[in-house]
Amino acid sequence: MASKSISISDEAYERLNALKKNGESFTDVIIRVTPRKRKLSEILKDLEPIDEKAAEEMKKAIEESSD
Repeated sequence: MASKSISISDEAYERLNALKKNGESFTDVIIRVTPRKRKLSEILKDLEPIDEKAAEEMKKAIEESSD
């Protein structure tokens, strides 16, 4: 696995270090706490089912905002 070196402030290091679980690397922490970029459609699939009217209103709003 390739790696990169970065410089962070002491405060950032302390915050990152505080998030580490036993046996976890800094890479593991960063991946765990930073969300990967996803499409809105992927996010909506993860939500609990909503009523059809709300779903249609949301779909319409998304379509209008992308025009």
